[in-house]
Amino acid sequence: MKVYKVGGAVRDRLLGLQVKDQDWVVVGSTAEQLIALGYRPVGKDFPVFLHPDTKEAYALARTERKTAPGYKGFAFNTDGGVSLEEDLKRRDLTINALAEDDQGNIIDCFDGRKDLNAGILRHISPAFVEDPLRVLRVARFAARFNFQVAEETRQLMQTISESGELDSLIAERVWAELERALSEPFPTRFIEVLRECKALEKVFPEIDCLFGIPQPERYHPEIDSGVHTLMVLEQAGKLSDDPLIRFAALAHDLGKGNTPKEQWPSHRGHEERSVDLILALSKRYRIPVRYRDLAVIVARHHLDCHRIMEMRADTILRKLEAMDAFRRPDRFEQFIIACEADIRGRKGLEDREYPQAGYLRNALAAANSIDTRFIAKENLSGQEIAEAVKKLRISAINDAINNYRSTDN
Repeated sequence: MKVYKVGGAVRDRLLGLQVKDQDWVVVGSTAEQLIALGYRPVGKDFPVFLHPDTKEAYALARTERKTAPGYKGFAFNTDGGVSLEEDLKRRDLTINALAEDDQGNIIDCFDGRKDLNAGILRHISPAFVEDPLRVLRVARFAARFNFQVAEETRQLMQTISESGELDSLIAERVWAELERALSEPFPTRFIEVLRECKALEKVFPEIDCLFGIPQPERYHPEIDSGVHTLMVLEQAGKLSDDPLIRFAALAHDLGKGNTPKEQWPSHRGHEERSVDLILALSKRYRIPVRYRDLAVIVARHHLDCHRIMEMRADTILRKLEAMDAFRRPDRFEQFIIACEADIRGRKGLEDREYPQAGYLRNALAAANSIDTRFIAKENLSGQEIAEAVKKLRISAINDAINNYRSTDN
């Protein structure tokens, strides 16, 4: 029996990155032998075992054969005769098919180190097309490393996209890949790679149809709504590593994609159309509520945030209430960052100041600072208490606005 470290742990060490998880392949053994040594079997699709001490994953070397559509349609062979090279050959990309023996020697059967040094994502064999999930995985690795996809690999990804196999992916797996991509250093690359291989139109048509749709004339019409969306996502990535904010940035303008052509380029009413599309997208891919709700608030209110300095105190209070800012201050902060990303997601404005952020934060702080002790002493009904609190908040916001304006001038 021989044991090899494989996959991401080897790849990341060669890249000089922190290794978080280690996976191992066992060659020349059987499930019965590993169980006898104290390994605990887990997983339904193929035999994986947890080490009795480290709890790290050890998989028997295996080959696989396509037996049905979809990424689960495989039969596995894990008898003790499967070699390390045969196991590595079934993997998706050359950079993920690296192994390391117990002496620290690198086993590289498919020139993975060469592609790693060149920044290339390249498939190993034509069997790549058998697993549709690999389209999303390649796009996610592009988002992680900012690598380029080899042309022949892009062609195979397009073949998968055009085959209808992407339809077999279960909702949770699609969302899992998007969520992970949104947490990577270059999230826009995920969308770009999917679009290049025509997969974006299959899995996220709401995003794909933004490309070619003009922006409103007052907002740099030289870029279309798809390019703007990617620029906003890029800015969100620079402002925060929070994937919720990045998802909201990605989804904030979805309604522009189905604006009637006669309403171009104003996109009147696109905010509520965006909300409807976010709700549908979230239902389709079972996106967690916390992602959905922030995206809805950003889609519905980001233009209000841009115009907040033009509003009266009572209007600002209504906006804060509509965003549930008093009960959800953390989400309110996420909202402001997404709005700032939207403003910066335009050519020439990438480093623009966003005074609306401080203005709106001050308004909320002022409204939260009111002294309600005297109200409690009055014999007021519930509605009367609410009205009294509202008046105090409006007054406090008005004072904050006037103070801001006088200081600014």
